[in-house]
Amino acid sequence: MTYDTHTLVHICTLSEWLSARQTGEYRAPSLDEVGFIHLSAPQQAHLPANRLFAGRRDLVLLRLDPARLGAPVKWEPGVPTDPESMLFPHLYGPLPTGAVIAVEEFRPDEDGVFAPLAR
Repeated sequence: MTYDTHTLVHICTLSEWLSARQTGEYRAPSLDEVGFIHLSAPQQAHLPANRLFAGRRDLVLLRLDPARLGAPVKWEPGVPTDPESMLFPHLYGPLPTGAVIAVEEFRPDEDGVFAPLAR
């Protein structure tokens, strides 16, 4: 699969983003748990959103400039139910707030389902 890699995205709560702005970096729990922060290409964001955050209305989508991340990004398999060819970007370090180029509300539809993003 081919994805737009000029911008990557990360989903978090608004309160997590506001806390990160105070410290200058975002440290998702997964960084301590598995050693990386889950990212997505914009075209993939609805997949983890529906798996992990179905129905949540307190989320934001961070649009990231990969050149500003400051830590390695590796494209690796997601969950076993994803197509074999589908890889997701994983950030092996904290996410610097300076890499965030836009913050958008990220809400599901009235049924609690997240739709694919427009680029």
